[in-house]
Amino acid sequence: MSSFRRDFLKLAGAGFVATAAAATPGARAQTAYSLSSDPNSVFDVKAYGARGDGVTIDTPAINKAIAAANTRGGGTVRFPPGIYACYSIHLKSKVVLYLEPGATILAASVPAEGARGGAYDAAESNQPWENFQDYGHNHWHNSLIWGEDLHDFAILGTGLIWGRGLSRGASQLPLAETPGMGNKTIGLKNCHNVILRDFSVLEGGHFAILATGVDNLTIDNLLIDTNRDGIDIDCCRNVRISNCSVNSPFDDAICPKSSFALGYARTTENVTIINCYVTGAYEVGTMLDGTWKSWPSDKAEQAKVLPYFPEEFNGSIKLGTESNGGFKNIAISNCAFDGSKGFALESSDGAVVEDITFTGITMRDCTNTPLFLRLGSRMRGPKGAKVGTMKRVIMSDIVCSNSVSRLGGGGIIAGIPGYPIEDIKIHDAYFEHSGSGTKEMAALNPPEAAEDKDYPDPDMFGDIPASGFFLRHVNNIEFTNVEIAFRQPDARPVLWMDRVEGADFFHVKTPKALSAPVFALHDVQDFRVAASRNVTDVYLKKVEQQQL
Repeated sequence: MSSFRRDFLKLAGAGFVATAAAATPGARAQTAYSLSSDPNSVFDVKAYGARGDGVTIDTPAINKAIAAANTRGGGTVRFPPGIYACYSIHLKSKVVLYLEPGATILAASVPAEGARGGAYDAAESNQPWENFQDYGHNHWHNSLIWGEDLHDFAILGTGLIWGRGLSRGASQLPLAETPGMGNKTIGLKNCHNVILRDFSVLEGGHFAILATGVDNLTIDNLLIDTNRDGIDIDCCRNVRISNCSVNSPFDDAICPKSSFALGYARTTENVTIINCYVTGAYEVGTMLDGTWKSWPSDKAEQAKVLPYFPEEFNGSIKLGTESNGGFKNIAISNCAFDGSKGFALESSDGAVVEDITFTGITMRDCTNTPLFLRLGSRMRGPKGAKVGTMKRVIMSDIVCSNSVSRLGGGGIIAGIPGYPIEDIKIHDAYFEHSGSGTKEMAALNPPEAAEDKDYPDPDMFGDIPASGFFLRHVNNIEFTNVEIAFRQPDARPVLWMDRVEGADFFHVKTPKALSAPVFALHDVQDFRVAASRNVTDVYLKKVEQQQL
């Protein structure tokens, strides 16, 4: 239990005052929550007319309580146990929303849950930038809870936010563009000094959390069991995501982005993601209720659960796809992937991607390739932008078991002609997949993907001619202490390389009974391998085509 919550429960009559240390450019911003003996600094939503009966629309009462706390210079808006049916709740600076155990903020349906009418706030215009990112990334006001141009605020407590009445997005009924419809749980734009801690989100709509241009952001100890994206961090700086569990079968679990939604290319940087669990393996809601119900494998049972059933579930950590501004100084560590797509790092719209670490990771039952690094040229943004770069990426201490086979049991690392991915190190890693790759797959030479038409995803290459890693347009890559295994024999080369310069492989282990080459080289320069199973030590200055 956090010290904040412990003190709150111990001193039931006391209030909180949120105070911010004065911040200067370049200085470390700080937010402190201190106890106050003034009971007037706690604003109980029921004292402002909220019913908490799950039927009455409580938005007007809640917004009055928030406004009152803000007018007094800050305070805590308390949600005692109850179900508060709401439309758009307006956050304010220096105000904490505190969800007590047993408190639920419920996204009301449109039309209204009860006799009183209402709707979510209108989706504000984001012209002329709206064509550069998906609908959901262009609007914040059509959220259950939103704030813009705010500072020093928080949402805390072990209560629940249930987005039952929210749209999942433009392609899902009810449509996000429907007048009065909301399509995200929490939408934040151009804010700083923000804390989100301890609460749970069920069925969060298109985004459980969308933070755009938010700096000094802490997201800690959340449980998110949702029907689209979990946590999207877009154009944000100094972000800490820790101790969160996200079940998001139909989209990404934790997804830093760097879109053009703010009207300029802003880098997402100085981000840590640590001690998190991501999955897409369970029916929505069953992580929160503790039943952990896996998706059925039987086709008839699948049809009962969902009107459509995806070929693969998501629940991944991905940097991209929106990638105009770039990703810099990102550390992802001590995270567990379970029945989800793997890790994706993408520059598709001109992003500069550099100084990334991905360490201390466990992956089980990956539904896609475990590691996907893509430098492409979709260039969805203003005309004249240049193709981005990707360099200085270290991935280490990774264990991956029982991933799918057809997209490579280790990963895809692919740039485009004239724009190679650079300076990649993969060490101390174990990758195991199902195997059974065929000779027909081994003979494939996937064409350069037309990324102006194709969504950047591992499937853009089709079946992969490698049982381990597919490497194309890469400079300066190193594998050390890496083992690649498969449960069934695989006829494909373990590492398939095309237009690669500067490749070093030390102590790479492959199955003893390997029936295919370890390496398939196509236009490769400065290639070294040493102390590796199934292949002799060799240095090749330049090779057009060779198998080892």
